[in-house]
Order: sequence, then C-alpha cells, then structure tokens
Amino acid sequence: MRRTFRFQLRPTVRQAVALTAMIEDHRALYNAALQERRDAYRHPSATTVRYGDQSAQLTEIRAADPDHARWSFSSQQATLRRLDKAFAAFFRRVRAGEKPGYPRFKGAHWFDTVEWPKDGDGCRWDSQPGHPTQTRVRLQGVGHVKVNQHRPVQGTVKTIGVKREGGRWYVVLSCDDVPARPLAPTGVVTGVDMGVASLAITSEGRHVGNPRYLAAAAGRLARAQRELARRKRGSARRRKAVAKVAALHGTVRRQRLDLAHKTALDLVRDHDLIAVEALRVANMTRRVAARPDPERPGTFLPNGQAAKAGLNKSILDAGWGVFLAVLRAKAESAGRTVVEVPPANTSRTCAVCGHCHADNRRAQAVFTCGGCGHTAHADVNAAVNILRVGLALQAAQAA
Repeated sequence: MRRTFRFQLRPTVRQAVALTAMIEDHRALYNAALQERRDAYRHPSATTVRYGDQSAQLTEIRAADPDHARWSFSSQQATLRRLDKAFAAFFRRVRAGEKPGYPRFKGAHWFDTVEWPKDGDGCRWDSQPGHPTQTRVRLQGVGHVKVNQHRPVQGTVKTIGVKREGGRWYVVLSCDDVPARPLAPTGVVTGVDMGVASLAITSEGRHVGNPRYLAAAAGRLARAQRELARRKRGSARRRKAVAKVAALHGTVRRQRLDLAHKTALDLVRDHDLIAVEALRVANMTRRVAARPDPERPGTFLPNGQAAKAGLNKSILDAGWGVFLAVLRAKAESAGRTVVEVPPANTSRTCAVCGHCHADNRRAQAVFTCGGCGHTAHADVNAAVNILRVGLALQAAQAA
C-alpha cells in the first residue's frame, strides 16, 4: 500500500529562517511561471508554454542567480509541475462545463508546501542514522533538521514534503510498499449513518457523539478575529493576531482529525464489513444561487440559504469527509471492507417492511412507519437500511 507519514519538525532559529526563505522563493517561482503563461496566452501569436519549456528555463535561471541555485533543482521542478497540474485541472473543468477556476497567483501565506519527488535528490530522510535518539531530515539549503518522530516509518520513502502550518513545520513522507496488517475476522457487520447530533450511528444502536469543536471554540475565535480586525495591516501586532487565529483553527482541525481516527479504529477493529453512505459533502453544503424575481425587478426569489447556512456549518464542523477518508484508509490496512451505498431514501424507508414515505420521519430523531407502525430511532433505522443495501451490493459484486 501507499501511505503518508507526517511528523513535526524542530528547526533551529536559523533553520526556520531558511525554511521560510525556501517557501518564499518557491512561491516567487510559481508566480513567475504563472505570469509567463498568462503573457504567452495574451500575446498576439498565442504561443503555448508548457512544463518542459519552463523547466529548461529554470536551468538558465539557476546559473544566473545563486539564490535560486541554493535550493534543490528537483524541488523547483516539482513546483513547476504543481502549476502544470493546476492548468490541467483548469482545462479539464472547462471541457466538463464546470466552473473553470483559473489558476491564481499565490500571495504570502497562501503557499506553504515544498516537495521533493525523490528521497536522496536534494533531501534525505534519516540523514544521520547513526544518531542513537534523534531522527533528522536533510534539506538542501537548510541542513539537518530535527524530526519529532512519534512512530516508525514503514515501506520505502518515495517523496518528501515540507509543510508550514502557522508557526509549525511538518515533514510529510509518502511511502510505497507499506505492509498491510490484517486483523482477525470477527464475523460482525455494521451499517453507519452520519449525522449532526451524533457523528456516527451504527445499526446496533451505538452513537458516537459529535463534540462540535468549532462551535466550542467559536467564542475564542470571535474574540481573536475582532482583535485581528483592529490591527493595522503590515504591523507586527497584526502578524501576531493572524498567528493566533490560525492556531485556534489548527487546534480545531487536529481535534476533529483525532476523533475521526479513534472512531474509525473502533469500527475497523470490531467489524468485518462497514456499510456507509456515499456522501458528497461539497454538494450538500453548496450555496444555492438566488434567482431574480421576474415580477419585482432588482429583487430575488427566496432560496432558503439563510436557513441552510447553519446546517452547512454544522455539517462541516462534524467533519464527515475527514472521517470517511480515515475509515477507508484504516479498513484497507486492516483487511476490512467498506461498502458505500447511495444515500437516497435511507432515512425514509422502514427497516422492517420497506415502506418508504417522507411522513415516516416527521421528527429529527423519531421514525414511525406509516405502513406497519414500526417505531425506532430515526438514525438507527437509517443505519439498518444502509447495512441491508451494503450487503446486497457486496453480494452482487461477489456474484
């Protein structure tokens, strides 16, 4: 399997300055390459600039500018490939009739990652293997940086990346041939319904609470953002205020990820098959465009967006997408099966008789079948339906 390992770096003051300079130089390279492509497109001859052309120019730039030459050539090529992928995605969206999203220039603090495509080419993981206690990673132009390695790295390290998050630095290793660790079969299957009141509800009736980390930090975030709004742009006090807001958001993100890992691990350990809804969170939280009112020029028809905004915020705070991604990865490592089922009508269908009607769920938490009179917790009833459909899909695939 291919897996990612992420560890926090412990750079010295001088190394932190070098890491910041490296990020800024790669950002400048990205913006310059983007500007060249824009200028070439607007030129009367409408020439096309591709990755190969810009990579060839990079050799000349490094020869003329020693500042560029102090960083790894392969990492700078990876930055140019990053721009090339952005343009490829742009043209793909244009062909598909989607919102194009033309690649943008990266402002300060909007470019936080540098990648090396190959371990040993401008970087080296575990660069001092003889050290008895400390793991280090060597980065060209920065030096040997201490790594807070909290777990062993498995497989073969293929790519190395450095990421800045607020005032913290992380190294991200992408490894191939990571061995799977299958768990012993349990003979138990389950269906999982995602919710807002509870993060996950199983078909056995187990509820995993939703701590609503963002809502819990809303007061502190509001105070920090008000303080940020009062600071003068470009001042040192504003930079500190920005760092404080970023730290609060980082805490919420890590709390949400920690809950997803713990919940997914419990499910994977106890069940051979886990059926979940194939949720499209981006579509569920998409803003509904308002349409003009033909009878009253200058006004718009009601679209319910104000009422839906709170639900969108709660869905994103629950972190459904993060949880499902973690669950899939852990299930693959443990040799478990995750089956995604269409979510349509799972909350309206009776798990006993199969009667499907919107009136079956008049309340958020109570399901009462209008056909057979079956009463249950609405989310548990939906989880049972999800499990039934998941088992049917699994049987159809096996056949």
